[in-house]
Amino acid sequence: MKALRWAALLAALVATLLLGGCGSDAPAPAAAPEAPAAANAGETKSLPDWVEVPSIEAKSSLVPLGLNPDKTVEVPPVDKPLQAGWYENSPPPGQAGPAVVLGHIDGNHQKGIFWRLREVKAGDEVRVGTKDGKTLRFTVSKVDQVAKDAFPTDAVYGDTADPELRLITCGGVFDHDTGNYRDNIIAYAKLAS
Repeated sequence: MKALRWAALLAALVATLLLGGCGSDAPAPAAAPEAPAAANAGETKSLPDWVEVPSIEAKSSLVPLGLNPDKTVEVPPVDKPLQAGWYENSPPPGQAGPAVVLGHIDGNHQKGIFWRLREVKAGDEVRVGTKDGKTLRFTVSKVDQVAKDAFPTDAVYGDTADPELRLITCGGVFDHDTGNYRDNIIAYAKLAS
C-alpha cells in the first residue's frame, strides 16, 4: 500500500517538475491525483523550518508545498525565487524516506535559491532546521543533471529505509519556446546527524 501511495504522489511531483517551469512563468502542469493521508499519521513529526547549503551560500525558510486546487503540486512562488519549499506529502526531514525540497534556479529576473545547486559536490553538508529547534545535518552523496523527459522517479522518490533528502531545481539549457529549462538538477543526501 505504501508503494502505491508513493507512486501517486511521485507522479504528481514529477508532473510539476517536468512542466512547472522551475523559475519561469509557465502554465500550471497537468492534473495530479489527490494526496492520501500520511502513512505515519499517528507519529509525532517535527516539521522543517529552513534549509541551508553552506557550500553554495544558499539559505531559505521553507514554505509547505501541497497540491493546488487543480490537483497539481505547488512550487515556491516564482516572484520570490529565493524561497524554497518542502513538499509536505513527502516525509519530514529526519524520518525514513526521501524528504523533498524544491527551489527555483531563477525567477522574476533574479537568481533563485538553488541557482548554484549544480556546484554542490558529494560530501557537502546540507542543514535542515526543524520547528522544534533541532538542526539536522545531511551529507550529499551525489548530484545529477537529468533531462526532464528522463526524470529518475524511482531513484529520487522511491522509499528508503533511512532518512534522506532531495534538493531539486531546474537546470541545463533554457528553452525560450516553452519557457522552461530542459533539465533538472537533483542533489541526493543522507542524514549524518
